[in-house]
Amino acid sequence: MSTADPLAAARAAMANPPATADGPAGGSGPLLDPEFLHKLEQLELVSRKIIVGRMKGERKSKRRGTSVEFAEHRNYSAGDDLRHIDWNVYARLDRLFLKLFLEEEDLHVYTLLDTSLSMNFGTPTKLRYGKQVAAALAFIGLVNHDRVILDGFASRLDRGIPSLRGRSQMWRIIEYLERLVPSGESDLKAAAREFAIRHPGKGIVVVISDFLDKHGYEDALRYLLARNMDIFVIHLLSREEVEPELVGDLRLVDSEDDEITEITMSAPLLKRYKDNLNAFIGDLKEWCTRRGITYIFTTNAVPFDRLVLNYLRERGLVK
Repeated sequence: MSTADPLAAARAAMANPPATADGPAGGSGPLLDPEFLHKLEQLELVSRKIIVGRMKGERKSKRRGTSVEFAEHRNYSAGDDLRHIDWNVYARLDRLFLKLFLEEEDLHVYTLLDTSLSMNFGTPTKLRYGKQVAAALAFIGLVNHDRVILDGFASRLDRGIPSLRGRSQMWRIIEYLERLVPSGESDLKAAAREFAIRHPGKGIVVVISDFLDKHGYEDALRYLLARNMDIFVIHLLSREEVEPELVGDLRLVDSEDDEITEITMSAPLLKRYKDNLNAFIGDLKEWCTRRGITYIFTTNAVPFDRLVLNYLRERGLVK
């Protein structure tokens, strides 16, 4: 039996499961239950960057502009717009001050969800788990009047959900997510390039993927970095991939391109697989961190509500 690179085995669907809506034991019932929705209503998405919207929205930024909510005064300087002088203060103090206001702006929240065949693995499947996280983030954004955009991708970017605003649009998010089925080979680079062309605005972008992509991740994430977006990477693997329970002679079939790898799973090979996988995770984390991308690793063994309510709050995506 061959002992090919053990990390390549991570891309193989170890049992080669059939492509169903959410995979075998992928989960049933609603993506978000009412009790959890109530908890999400208390949260909001946070951008570490000041995002300038195309129109005045519901979110107050740290920028000073000409909106309706007064913020503070500052001394007048030559060349300042005379229309912003507070003449009432001038009448009392005989000094010129400018009125400063909090400027309101739209926050655009983009989610890129990997729907390739490698996501159709685990219990629940990575795709099912990713759908739940995407739905939770969309709901938080909608209840806070953010602009929510959702795209699935495999070998290319899906048509996706255009900009939505307001909680009354949540049904569109759920309907879209429930229609998504695992298919095709992952090509994050092609999807990110198309995303950068399709969405010219700035904002938060959350990428949910297992990153088991033969094309790599560096060039893909550079497309997003070039847009000066606030990027969050949620690296999602299954418990079975992190702690495989495989023994003996195995014939692994890659779930995306049907490439066959025959191996004998021994203790040394299993150790090498785990070492390679940990190195891959570490390299992705370091690459992201060095470029200002927030990296979040999780597996389907972590309850997705804990990921949203605890881990994403700790990493600064929600508060």
